[in-house]
Amino acid sequence: MEIRRFTADDTDTLSAVVDLVNAADEVDAPFAHPNTLTTFGAWMRYGWDGETPENYAAWDDGMLVGTLALSVSDWDNTHLAWGSPVVAPEYRRRGYGTQLLEFAHARTRELGRRSFAGGGWASDATTGFAARHDFPQKSSDINRRQFLDRVDPTALSELAENAAAAARSYELVRLVGRTPPEMLDAVAEMSASINDAPTDDLDIEDEVFPAERIASYEESQLAGGHRFYRVVARHRDTGALAGHSVVVVEIERPEIGDQHDTSVLQAHRGHRLGLLVKIDMLRWLAEEEPQLQTIDTWNAESNDHMVEVNERLGYEVMGRELAFQRDI
Repeated sequence: MEIRRFTADDTDTLSAVVDLVNAADEVDAPFAHPNTLTTFGAWMRYGWDGETPENYAAWDDGMLVGTLALSVSDWDNTHLAWGSPVVAPEYRRRGYGTQLLEFAHARTRELGRRSFAGGGWASDATTGFAARHDFPQKSSDINRRQFLDRVDPTALSELAENAAAAARSYELVRLVGRTPPEMLDAVAEMSASINDAPTDDLDIEDEVFPAERIASYEESQLAGGHRFYRVVARHRDTGALAGHSVVVVEIERPEIGDQHDTSVLQAHRGHRLGLLVKIDMLRWLAEEEPQLQTIDTWNAESNDHMVEVNERLGYEVMGRELAFQRDI
C-alpha cells in the first residue's frame, strides 16, 4: 500500500476521497450529511480556525482503499495529534486500517507529538479495532440533530418566557459574520469558558482563545462557505458579555446548519442564559434562513447541563462517537 499526501487542489484525489468517506458513512453513520467537494475541500483549505489538517490517500494497485486526516494545533495541546483512518467498506479487514494507523503514529512522532487520539462511530468494529491496537476509550460524544419543522412553537415560547424571567438583567445582541474588532477580546473570554465542559478521561489541556484565534475561526468559517450567526447575552448595567451561541449555515446547502459554541461565563451562570441565547438563535434563523431544516450539535455524553438544554429544545440523538487516546 502507498500512502500519499494530497491537497484540495488535487481535484481527482479529492473527489475520490469524498466518495470513499461518504461510502464509509453510509455504513457507519447513515444519518450523517454527505460530504461535498465544497465542504471537504473547504475543511482542507481552512480547517476549523485556520489550522489545516494533513490529508493522505492510501492506494493499493491503483485503487483508493483508505484515507487519513491528521490534525495538530500550535495554539495549545502541543503534545497531541488527532487522526482517524477511514477505510472503504469493500476493503475492510485486510490490514489497511492498521497500516494507516502505523503511518499516523510515525507522522505524529515526526511532528514532535507524544500522544495520538482518534475517534469512530460507536460499533463493535470501532471498539474491536481500538482494542487490537491497545487504544483505551477516553470519551464519548453524542451527535444530536434538531429538525426545525418538529419544533413546537408553543413549547418554545414557554421556555423563552421562563428563561427571560431569570435573565432580566441581560439583553440579547445579534451579530452576523465577523465580530466587531472592539468586541473580540470579550468574545474570546466567553469562548474560553467552553473549557469548563467535561472532557472525560482525555489527556488534553484547556484550549487557548486569544482574540486572534477568534478572528481566524470566523474567517475560516466564512471562507469555507458558511453564513455565520452569533447571539450574545450582555449584562445591562455593566455591558459585560456573559454568554453566546453560534450557528453556521451552509451556503451550498442552506437547509443544513451546525451548532458551534454555546457557553456562559461562570460569573453569569444560573440565569438560564444558555437556553435563552439558543432560543433567540432559533427565532432569528427562522427569520433569516426560513429554508433551514436541521441543526446538528455535539456534546460530551457526560455534559449533563448542555444535554438537558438541547433535549428541552427537541434535539434528537443521531449517533455516538467514541474517542481513544494513548501515548506513542
